[in-house]
Amino acid sequence: MIGRIAGRVDYKGDDHALIDVRGVGYVVYCSERVLMTLAPGEAAALYTDLLVREDLLQLYGFPSLVEKEWFRLLMSVQGVGAKASLAILGTLGPDGVSRAIALGDWNAIKAAKGIGPKTAQRVVNELKDKAPMVMAMGAGQVTSAEDVVIEDTPAATPAPAARKMPAAKPNASAQSEALSALGNLGYGPGEAASAVAQAAGEDPEAETPALIRAALKLLAPKG
Repeated sequence: MIGRIAGRVDYKGDDHALIDVRGVGYVVYCSERVLMTLAPGEAAALYTDLLVREDLLQLYGFPSLVEKEWFRLLMSVQGVGAKASLAILGTLGPDGVSRAIALGDWNAIKAAKGIGPKTAQRVVNELKDKAPMVMAMGAGQVTSAEDVVIEDTPAATPAPAARKMPAAKPNASAQSEALSALGNLGYGPGEAASAVAQAAGEDPEAETPALIRAALKLLAPKG
């Protein structure tokens, strides 16, 4: 499995780019929004997902782990293939997809090319419970492929474990990540902080996804 590539962009097509990695060219399919950030002759780093079928292998590229995760989740919905998933991500971006699904806004999903109302509603209904988990994944973490530093020595590898060490204040960390996620959804600092604080008060041991889910319920329009 190829999980990430870093090299130089050789050329761009309508739906893909050829990235040269030390003399080996990888054809990577991307959304229009991602392709706009790539330029021939310039360096590029993308997280990748390899789609394997009986008659072909296709590599899809994403600038962040959150966007890659949404691609995989969108693909799990019946009637949504790789092309449709890229169309949704290209239209809304990962934050927009999180916002639309968390708030049940299927009209936003329908705005993507080739996505009809029934498919858009299916996406929202099947993924609404997973949105907080993906939002939490992107809160307070380094998820950009450009930001990943690869060291030759094994001494650099313990960094992810080091980030998990502060276990003394798990709820404080969860609240901070929940606030960040709600901010990405467009909620103001005041209303987001109030909802997160209330949710945390009702469940002091709640992890980030649970806090986000509870806060969204509190912020949902009444009636």
